Amino acid sequence: MEIDPRGPRFGAVVTMVVFVVVLITSSAWLLAVQGLFFAIGTVAGLPASPYGLVYRWLVRPRLGPPAELEPAAPPRFAQALGLVISIIGVIGYGTGLQALGMAAAAAGLVAAFLNGIFGLCLGCEMYLLIRRIWPGRHKLVPAEADKEV
Repeated sequence: MEIDPRGPRFGAVVTMVVFVVVLITSSAWLLAVQGLFFAIGTVAGLPASPYGLVYRWLVRPRLGPPAELEPAAPPRFAQALGLVISIIGVIGYGTGLQALGMAAAAAGLVAAFLNGIFGLCLGCEMYLLIRRIWPGRHKLVPAEADKEV
């Protein structure tokens, strides 16, 4: 499956704002909601995530079709990493370990900032690196296995 690369960047900008608000308010609830959005993006795919739906219904019609599409797997992996960061942050804020919550929210903010502003998706780059070094990487994607036969 391929997606419009502008969608994840839009989601990253919104996520960036959410992480700023979390850092200002120390809200475990807001971070939990962001984590839920990451979970939806991870399980159902980015087009089905709340930010993906907003992008598809409100933003993309004003932009027109994308010049090119990109594979959905790397941004989906990045959503999973965002989920892990959110869980760590919720645990930190929820248990009174403010430093842990702030560190997780700050890490999420940095990743969202790099993706939203510069188009550098750290989770996507990690996905590609793992794919290159993983010993059985050809077994990860059935479509690639079909090509080798």
